[in-house]
Order: sequence, then structure tokens, then C-alpha cells
Amino acid sequence: METDHVKTPQSLSAKFEGSFAYLTVRDRLPTILTKVIDTIHRNKNNFFEEHGEEGVNAEKRAISFLSKLRNELQTDKPVLPLSDDAEDTAAWNEYMQRQQDMMEDRQPVSWFKSPWLYVECYMYRRIQEALLLNPPIGDFDVFKEGKTQTFFESQQAIIFLCTHLREVLTSMDNPNEKQLFDHFLKFLQVSLWGNKCDLSISAGQDNSQKTSPIESLSSLQRYILVDDSDQVWSALMTLQGSRETEKRGARVDLILDNAGFELITDLVLGDFLVSVGLAKEVRFHGKSFPWFVSDVTKKDFDWTIRQTMASNHKQMSACGVQWKRFLKEGVWSYHDHRFWTLPHEFCDMPTDAADLYAALQGSDLILFKGDLNYRKLTGDRDWEHTVPFARALRGFHPAPLCSLRTLKANVQVGLQPGHGEMLTSQEPDWMTNGKYAVVQFFCPPREQ
Repeated sequence: METDHVKTPQSLSAKFEGSFAYLTVRDRLPTILTKVIDTIHRNKNNFFEEHGEEGVNAEKRAISFLSKLRNELQTDKPVLPLSDDAEDTAAWNEYMQRQQDMMEDRQPVSWFKSPWLYVECYMYRRIQEALLLNPPIGDFDVFKEGKTQTFFESQQAIIFLCTHLREVLTSMDNPNEKQLFDHFLKFLQVSLWGNKCDLSISAGQDNSQKTSPIESLSSLQRYILVDDSDQVWSALMTLQGSRETEKRGARVDLILDNAGFELITDLVLGDFLVSVGLAKEVRFHGKSFPWFVSDVTKKDFDWTIRQTMASNHKQMSACGVQWKRFLKEGVWSYHDHRFWTLPHEFCDMPTDAADLYAALQGSDLILFKGDLNYRKLTGDRDWEHTVPFARALRGFHPAPLCSLRTLKANVQVGLQPGHGEMLTSQEPDWMTNGKYAVVQFFCPPREQ
């Protein structure tokens, strides 16, 4: 529903030849499908050992399914309804019909003519369909190898970060607000820049973190195009002052993006917020099935904490033990909801996932990690760069929220006049090269 006179712009789409959306659908998505097919084939012997001939036949059928899907994508065939019986199948097929109703001249919904956000999400759901239709390999994670590899290749950076966290928490004895803010800012920015480690953007190539994340923060500061960190801090501090001592601290919801090093940066931020009393509870939200190559699932979340606990490095292991304790005590919790793996813009949430929206309304601060969440927050539309972030949210106002995002798609709002044009003249690919970032905050108006 439009709330003011500014017309909502059209969705980004591969129908605009030469656009980033076009290049993604033409080049990157087929590359990802090819790697998925290769991963399934390389696991043929494992499927045989676990499931016998039935596993090998399932592998062949899944590869055939995905090869056909790749051909449909590359030749701009109409997208097809899902045929599995998962709990989200009806929602996907209903959304496809919604897309069909919006197509010009009754053209069929297709890979290069429909919104980029929709077809990219659809591809990952079709990968899941290929597995669901072929038991007994239905729960195989085609992206697990890459996620595991980036975790182990980022070990040095993880050790740096865990050591820094433990040293900060050990040395903080009644810190003043300025000291607390300085540490908060560092951990928030580490979580922000952890978002550079995104395997869907590199089409599965190595994207691990190998250097000290703390030492590089000052040199990265100038690449933060919008920095509302002060407002995020103010939101947390307001809660400190408005609650009874025993209820001190906020409920923070962290909408996760990537597994590997980025997840560690999010866990470290969650640890800091709870340990210093800025948060009384942190709820982590992940995906219910493998998604966008490196996104966090429940299995990834649990595996990461187990691996951290099992580290032979004292400080890293201490972090893992603490995180396990937070989960056991209910201070931390993990949640997933099928809406996170649907293609909807987040402004659809009050209607299409009213239960999730109601749950998020109970939050004091929602941190949305990464590029896909930003695309869904803003509808992945061709907004002018100066359009306020609040306007681009189109009524999605569950609670105070903040996007922590490194730019990897050509949508960016909330810039000062002329800033976007200046960046374009200096670096034409500034919105997609992962070099720049934003910390964008929005607080819904208080109800009277």
C-alpha cells in the first residue's frame, strides 16, 4: 500500500540487459547450478555407502533435474510451479501466480523477464526441490563443503576475534559509557565487515577471512557510506535507563546471513551485548534449508558452536563453551521461519507471515545482516539513492531495526544528494564490489 505521493519504482530485473541483475542471471546463477551438480556427483560414492543403489539412483535423478533447470534458466523458459509437498510449496506457487498477474501483456513469468529477487530465490528453492523429490538424499546440503571450508580457512581471524572478545570482557570492570560505546562500535563494525564473506557473490569461490578483523577497522571506516551506529547505541541505552535493574537490557533479534567467519562475528557481537548487560536476550534467526550458497541453517549454527568449543586454542574454546551456556540458559536462542526462504519483500510480512511479524514486534532492536536482507527490506527496487531508508521500507516497521550490509547489489537508499553520482563517476561498480558498507537504522514512530 502506498503511503505517500512518491511512486514505488519497478523491481530490478534481468530484462534490463547489461544490468547487474542481467549479468547475475546470465552468468553467476548458471555457475552456481553447475557447482551444485558437480557437488552432488562427487558425493555419489557417499550416497552409495549410506543408501546403496537407491542413493545412486537418487543422485542421477537430482542431477538430471538440475541440468534441466540450468537449461531452462539459460534459455529464459517460463518458471514452473513447485511439485514437492513441503510446507512452503503452496506459498511459492501462490507467489508465482502473483508474479504472473503483474506481467505485461500476459507474458509467462520467466527467468529474464521477472524480478531478479524472485527468480534468484526461486532457483535456490528449486535446488531444494531436486533433493526433496529424490529421497533418500533429501536432507543433503549441497553447500556444506564451502561453508565448512571458509570456517577452517578463517581460523586465524576467528582466533584473533575470540581472543579480543575475552580480553575485553576480562578487563572491563565497571566501564564508563564512553568505554562501553567504543567496544560496542568495534564489535558492531566487525559484524558489518564480516558480511564481505559471501559465497553466493563469489559463486562459491574462496571468500574467507585471513587477517585480524580488529586491526583493519580504522582503514575501513571511510567506506561506510551511511553510519547510524550512534542511533543503534542510543536505542540500546534508552532501554538501559527505562527498565528496572533486574530487567536491564534489551531483547535483540539478529537476522543472520552467512555461515563461516561472518557467523562468528555475529556470535561475538551477541556475546558482548549479553556479557556487558546491553542485552538480556539475543534471538538468532537463520534459514530452514540451504540457501544462497552460504546462509546459516540450524545445522550450521550448531556445528559452528561445537567446532568453536572443540578448538585447541584456549580463548576460542572458551567462547564456544560460553555460547553453549547461553543457549542452555535460554539467553540465546535459534529460530527459523519459512518466510526467510520465500521470495517476498519484507513489507509483505504483516500479511504473509503475520506470526513472524508479531514475534519481531516484541524485539527492542532487530539487526538485519547482509545484502539479501537489504534487498528484501527495500523491495530490491530501482530507488533513487536519496530516497530515505524509512520510505523504502514501505511500512515494514515491526520494531527499531538496523541493516548491517556490505554492498553487493545495485540498490542503495538514504544517501546525501550527489553522493551516489560521485561514487558512480569514481567507481562504476561501487554498489556491487563489496567494498562499501552501510549501517542504516530506522525507529518506528511511537504509538500515542
